[in-house]
Amino acid sequence: MRDADDPAAPALRGPLSPVLVTGPSMAPTLRHGDAVLVRTGGRPVRPGDVVVGVFRSRPDLLVVKRAVRPQDGGWWLRGDNDLVTDDSRAYGVADVRGRVVARYWPRPGRVTGRPRWI
Repeated sequence: MRDADDPAAPALRGPLSPVLVTGPSMAPTLRHGDAVLVRTGGRPVRPGDVVVGVFRSRPDLLVVKRAVRPQDGGWWLRGDNDLVTDDSRAYGVADVRGRVVARYWPRPGRVTGRPRWI
């Protein structure tokens, strides 16, 4: 498991961090260009939460995905868009850095919804 203080691992700063979503992997829940707030700390991650994480096999890449299940001391993450497989199916286990709590732009609101596969 990568240490959150490791300079090679992307980090979120503060208890609430802004993150910009890129790519189609979380559609329709989140779209390319959505800006979200990510809480570091707080309640533990649960299956179904939308999270920000780092795949152990891609430690330089910060991703927004849905937590599916705990695995090997980390989490199995998956995107909501079944047509895009740039998630744990391709990269394996990830270490979660925070939990997405809200989208603040362009459509402010809570991030909810569960894909069919959960």
